[in-house]
Order: sequence, then structure tokens, then C-alpha cells
Amino acid sequence: MQKTQKTALAATFAALHVILFLPEGPWRSFVIYLMPIEGIILGPTIGFTAALLGSTIARIVKPSIFWMFGIIAEPFSVATAGFLAKGRWKETILIYSVMLTTYFAHPYGRTLPLWTILDLLTALILIYPSSKISKWLWQKPSWRLPTTLLLIAFVCTAADAMTRVFLLVPMGFSNIFGWTYDILAYEIFIPNAIASYFEDLLVCIATLAVGVPLLTSLKKILNLDKPLS
Repeated sequence: MQKTQKTALAATFAALHVILFLPEGPWRSFVIYLMPIEGIILGPTIGFTAALLGSTIARIVKPSIFWMFGIIAEPFSVATAGFLAKGRWKETILIYSVMLTTYFAHPYGRTLPLWTILDLLTALILIYPSSKISKWLWQKPSWRLPTTLLLIAFVCTAADAMTRVFLLVPMGFSNIFGWTYDILAYEIFIPNAIASYFEDLLVCIATLAVGVPLLTSLKKILNLDKPLS
């Protein structure tokens, strides 16, 4: 694919990023349903750039006091899907492990209920196997594709959440908003953790219902047998 075509495709995904952010959606907006496909098609480098551009423009068009979370978390999430689609797991495990380690090293991380991040711990375990079967995205038989896409989508979604948790707790972004521990735990962290479990389920359903045919179509249209970057 020519450089101009790659640029146009990246711009298209960035625009979709903006469009899906504008409607009121779940906790992390409708963009979360796009990010796995965005990373798989564009790859970690171009995908990260497109997501960064799209998430930045989206917050300019629709300002939010929590703008910094999405601008940082969404590009990392897309890059995660891109790395896994290329069979690369070391980068993701390294960054993910650092985030988890610093979370548990923080006093709040040792106090907040463990059940609130069980999906994030599960995703860490699934990073390696997801990368190993990522070749099924580009190979036949086609019945293998849904399984692979489902795992990558789950890890991608968890990577977004893990980044937000990392920023909120170890990085101390909660202090920016003047939240005490009680506010952070009982008004922000725990309610959003419950919501994130429902969102994990919705992402899995959307991936099987829409993501699989979308990825299949894009592979044919773009004549892809691997991510663009």
C-alpha cells in the first residue's frame, strides 16, 4: 500500500474516532468498539498515531474535564491491539506489568477491592496466548478469526482501562480533581469498575456481531495479510 493510501486510511480511522466519541455512550464512549479493529488494521505505529489524533480532536470538539485519560489511554489501547495482531507480546506485557506493579505499590492500590480489577488481571494472562494465535486473523479457515478477534478485543479494552487506572491512582491524577480516598473509591473507582465489566461484555458482543464481518470486509477491500505498520 502506498504512503498516501496509508495516510488516508489513518485519517479515516481518526475521523471515525472523533465521530464515535461525540454521542453519549458508556463509560469510555463508543470509541471502545472501534479500537480493536483500528489497531489490527493499522498496526501499532500508525494505529497509535491515528488514535492520538482522533482522541485529541474529539476532546477539542467535545471538551471534557477528564480529557487527559482518553488522549493517553486510547492510543495505548489501539497500539496494544496492533502489537498483538503482529504476534508481538513483550511490549504490551512490559508496559502492562509496570502499570500493575505501580498500582499495587500505591497505598490505594492495596486498599481498593481486588475484584474491581479482575478483568485487568485476566487480560494480562491473555496477552501472550492472544499474540500466539494472532496469525489466525490472516489465515483460513475463517472460523478461527472470531476467537482471535474476541481475545484481542478483550485485551485491548482492558489495556484502555488499565491505563486509566494507572493515571488515576499511581500517577495521582485523582489529586487534580481534589478527590479524597472515599470519593475516589466509592463514587468513582468502584462504580466505574462495575460499569467496566458490563462494557467488557458489550465489547465482546459487538466484536462478534459487527467486528468480525467488518474486519473480514476490510481485509478483502484493502488486500491485507498483516497490519499496515
